[in-house]
Amino acid sequence: MKTIKHILFAVLVSFVSCHDDLDQSPIDPDSFTEEDVFANADQAYGALAKLYASLALTGQEGPAGQPDIADIDEGFSQYSRMLFNLNELTTDHAVIGWGDAGLPDLHGQYWSGSNDFTEAMYVRLAQEVSFCNSFINNASVLEDNVVQNYIAEARFLRAFAYYNLMDMYGNVPLITEITTELPAQNSRVEIFSFVESELLEIQDLLAESSDYGRIDKAGAWALLSKLYLNAESWTGEDRYADCVTYSERVMNSSYSINTTDANGNGTAYDELFLADNDTNGAQNEFIFALNFDGINSTTYGGTTFLVHGAIGGDMVPGDFGVNGGWGGMRTTKSLVNKFEAEDMRAMFHTEGQNLEIEDISTFTDGYAITKFKNIDSNGNQGNDSSGEFVSTDLPIIRLAEIYLNYAEASLRGGGGDLNTAVNAINELRTRAYGGTTGNITSGDLTLDFVLDERSRELYWEGQRRTDLIRYSLFTTSDYLWPFKGNEPGGISVSEHLNLFPLPSSVLTVNPNLTQNTGY
Repeated sequence: MKTIKHILFAVLVSFVSCHDDLDQSPIDPDSFTEEDVFANADQAYGALAKLYASLALTGQEGPAGQPDIADIDEGFSQYSRMLFNLNELTTDHAVIGWGDAGLPDLHGQYWSGSNDFTEAMYVRLAQEVSFCNSFINNASVLEDNVVQNYIAEARFLRAFAYYNLMDMYGNVPLITEITTELPAQNSRVEIFSFVESELLEIQDLLAESSDYGRIDKAGAWALLSKLYLNAESWTGEDRYADCVTYSERVMNSSYSINTTDANGNGTAYDELFLADNDTNGAQNEFIFALNFDGINSTTYGGTTFLVHGAIGGDMVPGDFGVNGGWGGMRTTKSLVNKFEAEDMRAMFHTEGQNLEIEDISTFTDGYAITKFKNIDSNGNQGNDSSGEFVSTDLPIIRLAEIYLNYAEASLRGGGGDLNTAVNAINELRTRAYGGTTGNITSGDLTLDFVLDERSRELYWEGQRRTDLIRYSLFTTSDYLWPFKGNEPGGISVSEHLNLFPLPSSVLTVNPNLTQNTGY
């Protein structure tokens, strides 16, 4: 799956129904048709690769050209780039110096219903739902046990897309069939129930273990862990006991924390974000990752965005295995100040940078992040000799997050064992400190500590907005950071910003949909 196959097949209808941007058709229908794609299990495997690729890439040739979605910049609209923009840039974890229309609105928390970036994510996720529906419908005609496993993977990816849609947009259409009818709008509770039921049904249909880059049984458990952790925030129902149950299942699976780096030094956190993280031991921690190899899978999103975009000032691009910096993203002092000096997860470039941010458009205001690199464990550049495209895979769900889910759910009354939670947290902190000097006791384990530990462990991995909302800190005055609410010292903002708006273009197409309150 490292070399992602670009299999072209027709998607008959999109999540937004008549929205022409998502219509798909084969480039050469005389030589390659939908019937060819689903002729047998081998061909279906190639089609399955497209479902994974649609979260990593943006079209039929990288980095741009023959896009899956028209009228949206391919680099801007790639899934994990939008995940960063919506779930990290809107928080204390990141600012960005670029002035593209709608982009400064995100950190300043003053976006509107016509924001290009919130629309791009919605349409990208809608496309994934459409692709998955098409695959499930067409693959179902093949009576093959292997194909049934592929269908379970497709159902996971569809559930994952809906998990994101529910998190970000709340009430969205639930579409599981190919149809040309304008869809009705479903409630967040209904979407939650669908995602839950899908994951429960497919958990025994997925493989016990799978090829790197593909979802297995523990992947369904991990997404259930995330789902149940946020249940009270999204539906009003406490499901922390279920979060503990499914977190435990993942913790007892074959996945393991990467504690020893390739050279045996025992400080392996940085290796999670290097160009050989598919082979250096980090892959044992990755439950779900987007795969990039710098040659066959190229995009201006993904880790190419995270590496290039975070380089500027007096930073040397060659130290990161790339040919230049884009002078974009930094972080705020709110993240920097969460780390102790001995914590090796504090991966900041400080030389020539100001801790305080006076002008977001100035790259040297705010510390730069050095977490993601296009070099391997031995210091060699990634696969692309030009240094343009990055070979580093991007973890979307990794075991460390599940450890933190278990600890938080236990503290919230989920019935977990606090000694187990402390031991799990200390495994992460032993890696972070290179020894036991950062270890905690049960008396240190509080909800506030877990939130800060999530920040230290998972920054820039697309988690922060969701975490802050769960803690009722995203919009309120209980926690402020620089330029929250577009004020240097930070201010509270309207509660309606806990959800992003449904795109105005989609509302125009489908009168069955109602805009989220406040937009």
